[in-house]
Amino acid sequence: MVEEVKKEEDWMQKRWRPAMGWMYMVVCICDFVVFPVLWSILHAVLHTANMAQWNPLTLQGAGLFHLAMGAVLGIAAFGRTQEKIAGSAVNVTPTLPTAAVPAPVIKPTLTSFSGLDPADPPTRNTRND
Repeated sequence: MVEEVKKEEDWMQKRWRPAMGWMYMVVCICDFVVFPVLWSILHAVLHTANMAQWNPLTLQGAGLFHLAMGAVLGIAAFGRTQEKIAGSAVNVTPTLPTAAVPAPVIKPTLTSFSGLDPADPPTRNTRND
């Protein structure tokens, strides 16, 4: 019985962040793309003379819906990042240990940039332009 409850909690615990993101995307697509097109088609079919423009429902109330969803998704992403950093995330993929391979050291030489031999002394600029 305890395992059944844990399985149900795990699904919601794992999937609520992506579900919020998908829900917000669907709401935005419907409110800014689908509904305005359907609104225009409806007025074209009904031949209404005083056609009003579509007013997005999510922008009413000073766009509080978008501010709230931005806060929820932003805090959720921040929390998920903190879980991954702390190693307490439920579905963290284990990393395999790799052998430490030293990175190659690239030393810039004077000849590679100026074409001069590094053994030659630097010359003074004697031009008085």
